[in-house]
Amino acid sequence: MKTLNDFNFKDKKALIRVDFNVPLDADFNVTDVTRIQAAKPTIIKVLEDGGSCILMSHLGRPKGMQEEFSLKHIVNKVEDIIGVETQFVSDCIGSEAEEAASNLEPGKILILENLRFYDEETKGDTAFAEKLAKLGDIYVNDAFGTAHRAHASTTIIAQFFPEKKCFGHLLEQEIKSIDKVMKTGEKPVLAVLGGAKVSSKITIIENILDKVDHLIIGGGMTFTFIKAQGGSVGDSICEDDKMDLALDILKQAKAKNVQIHLPVDVLAANAFSNDADTQVMDVTKIPDGWQGLDAGPKSKAIFHDVVMQCKTILWNGPLGVFEMESFANGTIELGNSIAEATKKGAFSLVGGGDSVAAVKQFGFENKVSYVSTGGGAMLESLEGKTLPGIAAILE
Repeated sequence: MKTLNDFNFKDKKALIRVDFNVPLDADFNVTDVTRIQAAKPTIIKVLEDGGSCILMSHLGRPKGMQEEFSLKHIVNKVEDIIGVETQFVSDCIGSEAEEAASNLEPGKILILENLRFYDEETKGDTAFAEKLAKLGDIYVNDAFGTAHRAHASTTIIAQFFPEKKCFGHLLEQEIKSIDKVMKTGEKPVLAVLGGAKVSSKITIIENILDKVDHLIIGGGMTFTFIKAQGGSVGDSICEDDKMDLALDILKQAKAKNVQIHLPVDVLAANAFSNDADTQVMDVTKIPDGWQGLDAGPKSKAIFHDVVMQCKTILWNGPLGVFEMESFANGTIELGNSIAEATKKGAFSLVGGGDSVAAVKQFGFENKVSYVSTGGGAMLESLEGKTLPGIAAILE
């Protein structure tokens, strides 16, 4: 696996695929700088070697060239965070981009215009990738968030750098963190899977059953498992067409000696609302008109004990409707348990949109070992798929 440390960038132009698809407000101010900060170590390594950085990214889903999706809006923020003069060129290929790249001095940064202003980017067009490749000496992929897409700048471009391509620090960390859970993690290994639907997690569950010792299932998908085993789930979210699958997963887990932990009680509500009446109920005895929206106290205590005995922990998905304050406690307490286990030496990886959002919202970011930056890419990695952006560097 070639990484930044395999190259000296002195007098070289590093063409770096970053993921600067950041949220902007109505005045085009960046409202979350996480992705820019995540790219900083890679950029700094190149600059400290005496090289220059040409950064390419997409922003949003523009239809053609739309001014509101221009990367010019983020240049000042990138300059603030990296602390280095940052230039911008209003195209990503062609004579203007080539001139800006060739004039770029060591120690400087150049941001190219939004790659997705060209349809060829998402189509994985080879000629477009070749035009991008002209701009740099060494290709660095540091965009885990797009590593699962075979786009021109994430995958196709690598063929034009047969010996001069590598992973940036961020992508390297992502790969190592996932490997730690899936391959090399110290046992016992625990996966916590939450979220609304079993259907969105089937492939992950089937892929990780060979790797884990414990599996906590929480959130809305709990109720498909409970109903499949004969429990009453009231008005709780439930995928009736996935009940056979849920039973099959329980059977597979038993055969593989994986302990599955489902909630035994829930905080139920008589409406899907923060202001609804609530009651703690046995998870198998929820009456009509009521729905489970968070883990109950007994479940939280059981989950805490499971977390504390594990050495490697993957957390993907909340335990309840954490966006509503009344039903956030299960997710918060799980976060506290994982933070405590991490402090005592466990390795903890958080990944997938909702759990990352919860970790940020409740201040656990620095209390777990690693928070993944890629939602879809993380999920596909956990499903056991080889991501095209990663494969292209390894080839």
